Amino acid sequence: MTSARLSGSSASLPVHTKLLDDRRFRALLSDEDWGRLPLATWRRFSKRVADGDSVVYVGVVDEVAFSDAGWWLAQLVRLVGGPLPTGRDTGVPMIVTVTEDAASGGQTWTRICARKRGFPQVIHSAKRFAGPTGLEEYVGFGVSMALRIAVEDQVLTFRSAAYGLQLGRLWIPLPRWLTPGDLTVTHSDLGEGAFRFTLDVTHPRYGALIHQSATFREAVS
Repeated sequence: MTSARLSGSSASLPVHTKLLDDRRFRALLSDEDWGRLPLATWRRFSKRVADGDSVVYVGVVDEVAFSDAGWWLAQLVRLVGGPLPTGRDTGVPMIVTVTEDAASGGQTWTRICARKRGFPQVIHSAKRFAGPTGLEEYVGFGVSMALRIAVEDQVLTFRSAAYGLQLGRLWIPLPRWLTPGDLTVTHSDLGEGAFRFTLDVTHPRYGALIHQSATFREAVS
């Protein structure tokens, strides 16, 4: 359900923003899969702003859940940039900014999640359209994750395929015991300009570790 706190958000972009046709995500899917996406999702992932420009999404955190092992994992990976949620608050604002990166041909992502008390959590990452799956996400200290993209019941789904460490031009795969398990991110269209983002981390031995979902709309950057 779309949060009432989002109903007044504008879906327009600043007048100076130049929109380009983006086929980077489209190239990672078959024609059949791409055709199963809702029109709003198709448009969202086909729209590219000029290098250095940004798109901003404003939302509200709907759900957060941690197992005991998941909570400790989220604290531990703060050593490499804190790529996982660390707070349990719901009903708090979340802002995601996606900026085109001319140097890599990819995107830089900044996620800001408010807390009911204390400073917000800020997560930085970079997406590059490279590697064995065609899509990689980098966090801190050279740690990266290869992602596979698929369409499941009209939901755009990103799943971790491998984790690695970038040392100069060398990419070193991380052994499974050094990884958090399987990470899944979904993008579900809710209609009327809203969509839901979910993040799940599941370990083959410890089961479900972390779950977070938030409802977003595109806003003026």
